[in-house]
Amino acid sequence: MRDDEIISSRLERDAGHFLLISRKTIFSMGNLFTMVTVRADYEQGALVILDQTQLPNQEVYLALKTAEEIWEAIYSLKVRGAPAIGVAAAYGISVCMQKVVVAGFEEFYRKFVKIKAYLASSRPTAVNLFMALDRMEVRLLRHQKEDVKAWKQALREEAEAIRAEDAGACRRIGEWGLSLLKPGMGLLTHCNAGHLAVSEYGTALAPIYLGQERGYGFSVFADETRPLLQGARLTAFELQKAGVDVTLICDNMASSVMKQGRVQAVLVGCDRVAANGDTANKIGTSGVAVLAKYYGIPFYVLGPISTIDLGCPAGEQIQIEERAHEEVTEKWYTRRMAPERVNVYNPAFDVTSADLITAIITEKGIAYPPFEETLREWKMKDILT
Repeated sequence: MRDDEIISSRLERDAGHFLLISRKTIFSMGNLFTMVTVRADYEQGALVILDQTQLPNQEVYLALKTAEEIWEAIYSLKVRGAPAIGVAAAYGISVCMQKVVVAGFEEFYRKFVKIKAYLASSRPTAVNLFMALDRMEVRLLRHQKEDVKAWKQALREEAEAIRAEDAGACRRIGEWGLSLLKPGMGLLTHCNAGHLAVSEYGTALAPIYLGQERGYGFSVFADETRPLLQGARLTAFELQKAGVDVTLICDNMASSVMKQGRVQAVLVGCDRVAANGDTANKIGTSGVAVLAKYYGIPFYVLGPISTIDLGCPAGEQIQIEERAHEEVTEKWYTRRMAPERVNVYNPAFDVTSADLITAIITEKGIAYPPFEETLREWKMKDILT
C-alpha cells in the first residue's frame, strides 16, 4: 500500500470523547509518527489522549476534562509509558487550572496543590509523573506576584516545554543507542517503550526507528509482556506500522531465541532508575536481564534523564505498584482462565539489578558500570540547567 493512499476516516464526538469509527492502517514511519498520543486542547478544555487500551484494534481518542478522568486514564493505562505519563500530567493539570476562577494566588495555589497530589497518586512507580508535576509547581510559584492570566499562561508554557524536551531527548537517546548497534542485528525488547510511550520516537525503540530510516534492517523480537500484553498490543503494533521486521513471542520464549543465536542485543525502557543504576521497568524485565547475562548478550536500558532518581539509593527503595487480580485471571480472555478465589500476585514492575545492565543510555550519553558517578553528574547538570 502506498504511503499517500489515504483511506477515509471519520471522527464522531460522543459525550466529550473522540472515537475513530473507521480507518485503514497505512504502514509507514510517517504514518506512525502522525499518531499524537498526548496533547492539550484548550479550546475544548481537555487533555486529549490516544486510548492505548483499545489498541491495536481501533484508534480511540479521549477528551478528558476533569482531574478524575485524567487520574483514571493514567491509572488504567489508557495513557502509559513513563515519559508520556509525565507529559499527560503536565498538560492535565494545566487544563484543569485554566478553569479555576479565583481572586488571589493563595486560593489558586491551594487548588493547584490539591490536583497535583491527586494526580501524583495514580502511578507511584513512574518518577516522570512526579517530576512533571513538580516542574509545573516551580513554574507557577515563579509567577505568583502576577495575575491569574499570567499564572495560567505559565502553566501552559511549562507543559509544552516538558513535551518538547521529551521529544528532543528521545531523538538523542535513539542516536546514542544506535551507535551501539550494527546493521542486521537481532534485537529483543520487553513491554512498550516506543512512540506510544513518549512524545516522539520512544526510548528503547528509538534506535530501531532511526535504524529503520537508515536501512539497518534490524529483526526485532517483541515479548508479549503479560499480563497486560503491552508488547503484543502496542510494540508489535507500532513496529509493524513503521515497517520494521518484528516477531511477537511469548514471554517464556525469550530464552529459546537467545539460545538459537537470534538475539544480539536487548533494549528496554525504564520507569525509574535508582542512584546506583538499579532499574524499575515492566514486570518480567529482570528475568530477561538474567537470561541476557547468561547468554552473553548486551542488555541496554534506555530512558531520559528525568527517570533517574538520585533520592532513591537503590532498587529496594523503589515502590512497586500492585494491580488488580483480574488482570491475571480474566482480562483479555473470553472466559475466566483461573479458578475462583485463587491467590494472585500482580506487581506491575520489577527491579533489574545494576550488575545485570550493560549500559544505561540517556539523552546525555552512555553510562557504563559502575553507574553512580555518571548518573549523578548527568542529573546534577540537568538540574542546574
